[in-house]
Amino acid sequence: MQRDIGGQRGDDRCEPNAAHENAWWINILAIIGIIYGALVAMVQPNMKKLVAYSSVSHLGFVVLGIFSFTQQGFDGAVYQMLAHGISTGALFLLVGFLYDRRHSLDIDAYGGVATPAPWLSTAFMITMLASMGLPMLSNFIGEYLVLQGSSLVYFRWTVFAALGSILAACYLLWLYQRVFFGKASEDLTHHMPDLDFREYAIIVPLILLMLWMGTYTQSFLAPISSSNAVLLGPIDARREIHVRTAPPRIAPADRELANAR
Repeated sequence: MQRDIGGQRGDDRCEPNAAHENAWWINILAIIGIIYGALVAMVQPNMKKLVAYSSVSHLGFVVLGIFSFTQQGFDGAVYQMLAHGISTGALFLLVGFLYDRRHSLDIDAYGGVATPAPWLSTAFMITMLASMGLPMLSNFIGEYLVLQGSSLVYFRWTVFAALGSILAACYLLWLYQRVFFGKASEDLTHHMPDLDFREYAIIVPLILLMLWMGTYTQSFLAPISSSNAVLLGPIDARREIHVRTAPPRIAPADRELANAR
């Protein structure tokens, strides 16, 4: 059967429904990525590897939002990609600041950094809280919208995906405790200066952007939503046309009566 969609002729047999038909197992893979990435990050002895595996977990939310095929899921996926790029990029920068002072990425090589470098510790704490999705900071909006959109379609699976946010709090808070709390050794105290002007100029704009995205969300969310609405329009139209053009179901009794005639 030929039909017209958006001014173009299409064939029902060639309708691009593969993404919808395979969304269930792609979402399962996304949830596995969220939980597995968080569990692997939790056991990392290396700060850079921990941040890298946290990215695997966070980007699982992006996949989950996209394959929910809902407005909230799409908006959350785009917002999460923007927020993740800022917060995780800032985390890598701060890990680089620590490495520049200590020349080691092992978590056990640190401890008590908050004593000699309080502003570095404060910047790391704000960035870490943004990465775990604390309200009023950037990542919260994206994760919330993704989970909201996913719950409209896969509520039970969304419960498992929400565990990723809990596990993120576990491994990030544990990292902060081991690196910045405790008694600082004399060697670390002498080789751990606080942030200098160059480092302030790098990290402060990123922190302000995290606060901006977490508080004044409409400056980002409005254009994202309008763009996603245009993208979702043809998808919703194909769903509606597919329902309207589907052949009517004939009851077995009616079919036998028609055959008898």
